[in-house]
Amino acid sequence: MADGPNSLLSFLTLFLVLLSCGSRHVDGRILKSITLSEEDDDVIDCIDIYKQPAFDHPLLKNHTIQMKPSSSPSGIRGGELFSNTFEKLFECPEGSVPIRRHRTDFPPKVNPFAPQATRLNFNNSFLSTVGHEYANVEVRGGRYFGSHAMLNAWQPLTSGRDISISQLWVTAGPYENLNTVEAGWIANNKVKDTTIFVYWTRDGYENTGCYNLNCPGFVITNRAHSPGFRITPLSTFNGEQRGIALTIHKDKKSGNWWVELNGEAIGYWPGSIFTSLQGNADRLIYGGEISNSNPDGHHTTTQMGSGHFAEGGFKKAAFVGNIQYIDESGKAKDPESLISTVTNPACYNLKIAPRSSVYGTHFYFGGPGYSDKCP
Repeated sequence: MADGPNSLLSFLTLFLVLLSCGSRHVDGRILKSITLSEEDDDVIDCIDIYKQPAFDHPLLKNHTIQMKPSSSPSGIRGGELFSNTFEKLFECPEGSVPIRRHRTDFPPKVNPFAPQATRLNFNNSFLSTVGHEYANVEVRGGRYFGSHAMLNAWQPLTSGRDISISQLWVTAGPYENLNTVEAGWIANNKVKDTTIFVYWTRDGYENTGCYNLNCPGFVITNRAHSPGFRITPLSTFNGEQRGIALTIHKDKKSGNWWVELNGEAIGYWPGSIFTSLQGNADRLIYGGEISNSNPDGHHTTTQMGSGHFAEGGFKKAAFVGNIQYIDESGKAKDPESLISTVTNPACYNLKIAPRSSVYGTHFYFGGPGYSDKCP
């Protein structure tokens, strides 16, 4: 290359063009970048499907991608519970999958938005109250190969780094080597939106697992939807209800645990990264969770669900409905009973409702957090 100011100017011009188009990354992973609007602070990077973060996991070096489940559960309950939510706004090119990042992060970080890991204590009372509070129901006592439910989605107020969640857990094993796969929606101040999330661990949240793509493990297969994507529009109090249908199920041919969002597969956790979950799950959990950092010496003001207690019912409280488990034959069935756990009823509560033809097995939960009754 010839020396001189003209050559330097040409080089800088080329570099800026490549940077601005968003289709270049130092490791060659990004095939295309999409900005949904000028007001949106986030960018969707379309990553080469074979170079996505999952394959940095040492157990997945020679993993063959399963592009779709070999089958999906039969008998899944649907229903017109929610108005259309989580629309397909774009689609990545063939051979790539979408990952969300903040537009100022270049080169992109893997899911820079992820909050602190959820930590549960699977002792005899099931849930630890240290740092986290819950309003959940459990299905247990059987051999489960998946879980399904519909969740209405809200934008709860959150304080500091505290989080507010509505989700499904699919778990196996005792606490010391607990395996869990999880999916739902999450809100916190760092993300500023209510977003889809997934989570996994194979050792009771000690050294393995993470939210979304914050560590290698979850394999994305969908070209339009991915963990970390925001849900819009959301439910309004006493108004239109928006939500998501989530199914986590084991593919019996591959052993992978798939996540389906509104009936569409978005990706999976390979069975090879687990121990207990290489077989069946033995406990299913549904419901709400918040983290409580006790800001200013009192309980967090972080809301659970809609921020309203369960007694308000549909359109007012957070809702989990059409709850089903997947049996060994791949059929979705209604549970015979639910076991409820509320760790701090002065701040958040839960109400199991009578089973109905529209909502199936369902319950309501939520609460405002800090108040005169929740010091």
